Amino acid sequence: MRLTPLDLAIVAAYLVGVTLLGLAFRKDQHTVRDYFLSGRSMPWWALALSIVATETSTLTIIGTPALAFAGNLTFLQLVLGYLVGRVLVVLLFLTPYFQGEFYTAYQLLERRFGAKVKAAAASTFLLTRALAEGVRIAAIALVVDAAFGTGQRASVVLIMFLVLVYTFEGGMKAVIWTDVAQVLLYLSGSAAAFFLLLHKIPGGWGAVTQAAQAAQKFRIFDFSFSLTNPAKTYTFWSGIVGGAFLTMATHGTDQTIVQRLLAAKSKRESALALLASGGLILFQFALFLVLGVMLYAWNGAPSIHAGQSYDFVFPNFIVTAMPAGMRGLVIASIFAVAMSNASGSLNSLAASSVVDFRTLFGASELEGAGAAHFLRLARWMTLVWGGVLMVLGTFQWGPLLEAGLTIASITFGGLLGLFLLAVLLRGATPGGVLTGMVIGLAAMVYIHFYTPILWTWYVLIGAGITFLAGALASLAVRRVVQLQETK
Repeated sequence: MRLTPLDLAIVAAYLVGVTLLGLAFRKDQHTVRDYFLSGRSMPWWALALSIVATETSTLTIIGTPALAFAGNLTFLQLVLGYLVGRVLVVLLFLTPYFQGEFYTAYQLLERRFGAKVKAAAASTFLLTRALAEGVRIAAIALVVDAAFGTGQRASVVLIMFLVLVYTFEGGMKAVIWTDVAQVLLYLSGSAAAFFLLLHKIPGGWGAVTQAAQAAQKFRIFDFSFSLTNPAKTYTFWSGIVGGAFLTMATHGTDQTIVQRLLAAKSKRESALALLASGGLILFQFALFLVLGVMLYAWNGAPSIHAGQSYDFVFPNFIVTAMPAGMRGLVIASIFAVAMSNASGSLNSLAASSVVDFRTLFGASELEGAGAAHFLRLARWMTLVWGGVLMVLGTFQWGPLLEAGLTIASITFGGLLGLFLLAVLLRGATPGGVLTGMVIGLAAMVYIHFYTPILWTWYVLIGAGITFLAGALASLAVRRVVQLQETK
């Protein structure tokens, strides 16, 4: 046990406090609309913080400093693409989402193409989100093991149990307000780590810049172009274009984020929340990357070995160099990130399961006479997905940040292509778009396993293949129908 009684008290106070905060919203849950959308009553600033909390994970806090420790600041180019992607989501998707009483992103596809297309998209989301969240939950084991010396399973069970308690009871309102508290906590913890590092490095910021400049750690922009060179994973072009398409997919088609956008009071507040979250994301990624550079200087500018994971660097600093009290604050903040991700994923997985596949559960109307039935079902589906995520969280996933992003990038291209067909191509047909999605997903699986193409291009390629194949297949379907009508 490496934590002092003070550290343990801080961590325990956080865990108890956030659980009680979430439980306080149980009384507000009367219908599925309350449970999944907070009654569409959330202010934009709370949603902005919740979106940031959802995007941020233990992977971010552990993996982002590791990227700068081993490399430089070029990852920020991808974050700039995240900002472009948000603008495109506002322009392309928000209006259609607020033209109906939607609980999930995939109901938009149902209105446009029918139940089969909705089921295909929702199934893709459920699989992708479960796997990606499994990677995120596995990441918390690194921190807990470093702090307590416990195994991966015990740490995963502890975190998921507490998350299940308040998510099961408080629904989306509990998720969003605990997200707000957790964002403030982990940003405070990260700022504390920054100033402590600055104090511990002999020579302060001057020594950091000296070590960083010698290794080109402060390099942000790389205007070269490559689809396959691992040393060029983060360039201006892959960042702006690849990052924009990745964000269009994650923020425009992934239920985890879309659910928050739908919880806003209006389309205007939804847009404000999404755009404001972009500024916060840029700030926090810059902070985590600079922490990585400072850790490099603090460790005496060590030799970097290509292909080696440095995910252990920040957790090691927390447990070996931070004083009592501050160590507990930072560990509590990392717990906060893990719990925030898990609670949001649980609620969105349950929402898609219940809403998008509601005919499997004996009724089609979510409100009215079936409201109580679906509210009970929503809570039980939260428990089911909690069990699934516990199991996935015990797997070994490799380098954490890129593992999580890669899993999402393989499937989200197909989803994004499907949504682009829905909003941009009036002549798209249900059969055509399903054909396009299958071709797009198959192409991305092949590209991932049998080509050296970098993951930063996956969503763009997947969306492009899906859109083109879906458009051509829809054209072919319409031609066949026209020929039949002329006979």
